[in-house]
Amino acid sequence: MRPLFPGLTVKIIGREILAGVTLIAISIPLNIGYAQIAGLPPTAGLYALIVPTIVYAVLVSSRQLVASPDAAAAALVASSVGGLAAAGSQSYVAMALAQAIICGLLLAAMSVLKLGFLANFLSKPILVGFVGGLALDILVSQVAKMLGIRIDSGGEFVEKIHQLFAHLGAVHGWSLLISVAAVLILLVGRRLAPVIPWALMVMVLTTLVTVLTGATQAGVAVLGEVPAGPPAITWPMLTWDKWLALVPSAIALTMVTASEGLLLSRAYGEKRRYPTHPNRDLLAFGAANIAAGASGAFTMGSSTSRTAAMDQAGSRTQLPSLVLAVGTLLLLLFGTSLLADIPMPAIGAIVGVAVLPLLGVADFRKLWRLDRFEFAVGAVCFLSTLFIGSIAGILVAFVLALVNLARRAARPAIDVLSADGDPTDSLLDGTPNRVTTAPGLLVIRMAAPLFFANGDVFVQSAKRAVKAAGEAGELRHLVLDLEAVTDIDVTSAESFEGLKGWLAEQNISLGFSRVRLSARPRLERFGIIADELVYPTNRAAVAALSTKENGEPLG
Repeated sequence: MRPLFPGLTVKIIGREILAGVTLIAISIPLNIGYAQIAGLPPTAGLYALIVPTIVYAVLVSSRQLVASPDAAAAALVASSVGGLAAAGSQSYVAMALAQAIICGLLLAAMSVLKLGFLANFLSKPILVGFVGGLALDILVSQVAKMLGIRIDSGGEFVEKIHQLFAHLGAVHGWSLLISVAAVLILLVGRRLAPVIPWALMVMVLTTLVTVLTGATQAGVAVLGEVPAGPPAITWPMLTWDKWLALVPSAIALTMVTASEGLLLSRAYGEKRRYPTHPNRDLLAFGAANIAAGASGAFTMGSSTSRTAAMDQAGSRTQLPSLVLAVGTLLLLLFGTSLLADIPMPAIGAIVGVAVLPLLGVADFRKLWRLDRFEFAVGAVCFLSTLFIGSIAGILVAFVLALVNLARRAARPAIDVLSADGDPTDSLLDGTPNRVTTAPGLLVIRMAAPLFFANGDVFVQSAKRAVKAAGEAGELRHLVLDLEAVTDIDVTSAESFEGLKGWLAEQNISLGFSRVRLSARPRLERFGIIADELVYPTNRAAVAALSTKENGEPLG
C-alpha cells in the first residue's frame, strides 16, 4: 500500500514541519495578492491553501511540487472572466469557481485518457513568451498599486499603460514610500539571508508602520476586513450558456497547468531521484481544481518559486503542504483581524517582485543566443498575449507549436549510406559530393515517417542525388533504406509514385532494404513496394545487385 507521504520518516519529520512553516510565510501574502489580481476577495486565495492543497498533496506522485494559484492563472482568470462579468460581482466570483471546476474536469479527463503528452505541445519558448506576457500585464497593475494610483486592473494592457501614465501626477507619497521600502527589503533581504520569509516580514513591518503612523488616514489603501471562518462547500449556480462561455479559457488554463506542472514535477523527480507519474499528477491537479471550485477558491497550478523554496529548505515530501493547510485554517479561524491593515502598496510590491522572474528576460536572452527562430516564436507569443489577450495568446501558442513541428518534420535527415548503413552525405543542404556506395548503386535513407510535410522534400532530395550520381558515372540501381519510415500518408504516397515514374524514365531500378514489418502492409497498400525487391540489409542489397551485374541470378 502506498504511504500517505512517500519518503517521510521519523528522522526528517522535524525538518518537514519547519519547511511547512516557511511555506505558510511565503504563501499567505502571495495568495492574497494573486486573489486580487484575479479580481477575487482575499479569501479566494486563502481557501486555495486548505482543501485543494490537501487533495493535491494526497494524490500527487511528486514529493515536492507545491500546488497553488499562481500569477499566470490569476491573470488568465481576470482577463477571461472579466470580459463576461463585472469584477467583484457575485456572478464574477461564481464564474471563477466554475472555471476552476471545468479546468479540473479537463485535467482529470486528460489523466484517464492518458493524454499527458498533449502538454508537450507548449514548448519552452512558447511558455516563456506566454507567461512573460501575462507577467508584464500583472506588473503594470502592481506598479499602479505601489504608486497609489487607481487603474482598471481588468482592462487591456495598452489601456492600463495609458491610465498609469495619465495619473502619474497623482502619485501618493506615503504609498510610494511604503512600496520602495518593501521592494528594498525583499531584494536586499533575499540576497543576504534567502532562508528568511521576507514577504511575510514585509507584510508584518509595513502593517505595523501603517497602524502606528496612521497612514490609513493619510490615504494609504489597506486590505480591509477579511471574513473569518473555514471555507464552505459550495457550487457555482450558472446557466449552461455561461458554463460553455468559460470552456475556452478553461482549456487555456488546463494546458498551461499541465505543461508547467508536468515539466516541474519531472525536473524535481530527476533531480532528487524519485519516480513521478504524469497521469497521476494530472489527476491530482484535476481533483485539486474541482475542490478549489467547490470550496470558494480559483484555479490551481504549480508554483515554481515555492517548490524551489521547499527544495532549498530540504523538504522531500508533501508534509509541508499539509502544514500549510492547517496553518491557513487556523489563521482564518482566529487571525483574520491581523490582515485588515495590510497596506495595498506592500501587497503590490510583494507580488511585483514575485512575478519579475516570470518576465523571462534571461530565457529570451538564451533563446536569442541559441536559436533565432525559437526566439521569434517566444516573442510572437509574448506580444500576442500582451496586445491581443491571454486566450488569443494561447491560440497563437498552439498555432506556433504546430508551425514549429511542421517546420522540423519537413526537414528530416535524408542521407546517402554506405553498404554498412553508415551515412556518407546529407541531402538536405544541397547535392553531396560523394553519392555512390558501389558501382552503379545508390543507397538513400529517409530518417522519418513519410507524410504530407516531407514527402516532396524526400522525392526532390532523391532526384538530386540520382542526378549527381549520374554525373559521376552510370547509375543503374537505387535502394531506399526504410528502417526509420514507420508510416506513410496518401499525399507522400502520390509524391512517391512520381519518383517511381521518373526513375523508370531514367532506366534506374528501385529496391528497398530494412523495411519495418509494422509499416510493410501500409506501404504495400499504397503501392510503394508493389513489385520492387526488398532486401534485409543494405549490405545484402549491394551484394545482390553487384552479383546481378556479373550476370548471375539473385539469391
